Order: sequence, then structure tokens, then C-alpha cells
Amino acid sequence: MSNFDPLNMQTEGAPPGALPEQGYSNPPAGAPTYEAAPNAAAAAGNEGLSLDTIMRIPVTVKIVLGSASMPVAALMKLGRGALIPLDRKLGEPVDVIVNGRVVARGEVVVMDDDPSRLGISLTEVVGPSGVENLP
Repeated sequence: MSNFDPLNMQTEGAPPGALPEQGYSNPPAGAPTYEAAPNAAAAAGNEGLSLDTIMRIPVTVKIVLGSASMPVAALMKLGRGALIPLDRKLGEPVDVIVNGRVVARGEVVVMDDDPSRLGISLTEVVGPSGVENLP
């Protein structure tokens, strides 16, 4: 039996590129065979719905007004009417979070068409390398 070198994944004395120990040139009988995948660019061209499909993927959008930290004992004492001070002040921008990532910041506004509803007016968009201000 020849010596197998696990670092080179080659059997000593075997020609370069030979498979270790069993030296299969063809898959064993009954093993599944796979054909090469078609050219990805050609496949994408044939599927005219790839971008449209991506644009219809739902995402979760959350607006974070602020946060607070407190010991469990204080949390257990909270009741109806209790106030929890947040780490942000009135007028500071709120975070717009999509799928767990901050993507923008904005200010809370009252909707014109329904004064009982709130909305967010974006003031800055957070890019991958920092923040870009909206015009």
C-alpha cells in the first residue's frame, strides 16, 4: 500500500492529479452523475422575471424612537401609566431599520391625509460606508 500525503492530497508515486488510494477515473457504478450548469448569464437572460421577483420580496421595516435600559427589578415594578425615559430627545432623528440594519434616519411627522397617523420624513440615508445626506 502506498503512502498518502494529506497535505498534497496525492499518493506518493502517483502521477499529479490522480485521485488518492482508489484512483477512480469514473464514478462508481450507481453513483449519481451531474452535468455542468448552463451559463448563468444565459439562464438569467431566459428568466425575464429575476429582477421583478427580487423587487417583490417583502422586508420588515421598523422605526426606532429610542431605547432604555433598566434592571429587571425596575421592569417588574412597571404598571399602567408608568413612564420609561428613552435615550433620545424630542427632535432627534429616529432610525429606520430594514431587516435588522439601519438604512436611514428621519424625523417623525403627522400625516397630512390622516392626522391620527404618524410617518417618517427621511433626512439621511445610511450607505454601506457611512452616511449620505438626502438633497
